[in-house]
Amino acid sequence: MNDHYYTRDPSSEHDIHTFEAEVCGNRLRFETDSGVFSRNGLDEGTRILLEALPRLQGRILDLCCGWGPIGIALLRANEGIDMVMTDVNTRAVDLAEKNLRINRCSAKVLQGEGLEKVEGTFDAIVTNPPIRAGKAVIYPLFEQCADRLRENGALYLVIRKQQGAPSCVKFLKEIYGKVDIIEREKGYWVIRAGRTASSGDISDLS
Repeated sequence: MNDHYYTRDPSSEHDIHTFEAEVCGNRLRFETDSGVFSRNGLDEGTRILLEALPRLQGRILDLCCGWGPIGIALLRANEGIDMVMTDVNTRAVDLAEKNLRINRCSAKVLQGEGLEKVEGTFDAIVTNPPIRAGKAVIYPLFEQCADRLRENGALYLVIRKQQGAPSCVKFLKEIYGKVDIIEREKGYWVIRAGRTASSGDISDLS
């Protein structure tokens, strides 16, 4: 079995799992399945990312959305935002659409590699990227995101220190110019990259 959560069409047998989670002050219910990331519940990195985010407004992209926890949590916590969600994994996309209905939220959900099906620009792009896919996959995504941000827009992402957060910050600095580490918790770094980010602590990579 060679399926990964970034596989386009998982071949693993279905194994539906349902659970509830308290996310950004709201009780949400989700359905997951085999062949998707963190099928047993909300993963720690996503939780830390969501809790670190400022209030968002405008048009938001949930990149590599999986079964939808980031996009749905943000829709419930930020009234009036226009949400787009995308993932390469067809099973994850189907689950994201179902979980939107379960939680009475509305968003445009797309299936595609990276931003290939995504149109337009965004006030914020939020992602828990598929780190196991490797730098050759995720770094080009970060580069593409820079061209999709509106003025004053920002990319927000989470990555563990031991999985390359310091080198990721340095790479983002080359593209975006200004980078903030807005949260550190349990080995995870939440990073903000955008043209109006403050100087932050980009030199503090300890």
